[in-house]
Amino acid sequence: MKTEKNILIAFILNLLFSILEFFGGFLTNSVAILSDSIHDFGDALSIGISYFLERKSKKKADDKYTYGYVRFSVLGGVITTTILLVGSILVIIGAVKRIFNPVEVNYSGMIIFAILGVILNCIAAYVTREGDSINQKSVNLHMLEDVLGWIIVLIGAIIMNFTDIRILDSLMSIGVALFILINSLKNLKQVLDIFLEKTPSNVNLEHLKKHLLEIKGIDDIHHIHVWSIDGYNNYATMHIVTKVKDISKVKKLVREELEEHNICHAILETEDEACDETECNPILHSEEHHHHHH
Repeated sequence: MKTEKNILIAFILNLLFSILEFFGGFLTNSVAILSDSIHDFGDALSIGISYFLERKSKKKADDKYTYGYVRFSVLGGVITTTILLVGSILVIIGAVKRIFNPVEVNYSGMIIFAILGVILNCIAAYVTREGDSINQKSVNLHMLEDVLGWIIVLIGAIIMNFTDIRILDSLMSIGVALFILINSLKNLKQVLDIFLEKTPSNVNLEHLKKHLLEIKGIDDIHHIHVWSIDGYNNYATMHIVTKVKDISKVKKLVREELEEHNICHAILETEDEACDETECNPILHSEEHHHHHH
């Protein structure tokens, strides 16, 4: 599986690099590099988790998980993102402290490290750029922001080398951390929307309903529920009111329409007359059986 192999490569690259970098941060005395090493280590860790969950997410549906294991990949996204959030907050705290107590930094060492960092993370970002699970996206986000972080560190190191403005080291790490923080929050929101069964962002319910009602033979549609398993595979259930005898034809048309609205799995129920309001109202469900004594 391509996605998995990519994540594994990214994991190994990142792990090795974060260890190297940790020592580098000590040697050069740069908080930007040190904080980056912690963040890189966090990345490596979360990518490792992602790798296992991504593998698990490929398992076929069984009795225990009737939808399959796709959400494990989403869970990978949650864990990865949480690690990033915590990491970036820690980095910001460390950097702010540093602003008030500046220290000597070995700039040339920093420049060498930054160049190494840019190259390695570019490779990792390139390797993880394909694939479309949320997990893969959050791994790729890590890689991209690592590249960005290193480019900033490199520029900063060069400037400090010539000007000796020490505060830059801290400002850079705060900048990178804020960028990560904002992106992680966005990512987390996406993932939570999936867990909260929010209507997927690529489905417009109003349009969908309008289009479905235009199908010949459909009198009414209610109880439309649309949700997503992983941000890509969308599911829907609905009740269709139709007097048409050939139900399968109606269902086929509905499924075709749904596919145009990014919904690949649908459970359709048909009925030949509009159900009376009491039954449509979930609060009154307990009374439902009374209405059936005609």
